[in-house]
Amino acid sequence: MSEQPGKVDAKLGANVFKLDQEPHIVIDTETCRTVCTRRVCLQVCPADLYETNDQGDMTVNWEGCLECGTCLICCDEKALRWEYPRGGFGVQYRMS
Repeated sequence: MSEQPGKVDAKLGANVFKLDQEPHIVIDTETCRTVCTRRVCLQVCPADLYETNDQGDMTVNWEGCLECGTCLICCDEKALRWEYPRGGFGVQYRMS
């Protein structure tokens, strides 16, 4: 039995994010621009954090990261530097 989308959104909305000054996801825009042809991160991120800007460069809104690591695993071109946030920062999952 799968949950209804509204219930999943409500549960994700209960999460709290403690933001660090430094991003824990950094995109190598040159590699992404010149080597990547599939842009898989646009499809696989469960938080939908990846997008392209007006110049066609990939951007990430790392502040809402669920820390699943899916983007890192799927980036065949190794255009991402991804680390867990420093201790005390990042997503704090809440049960609702």
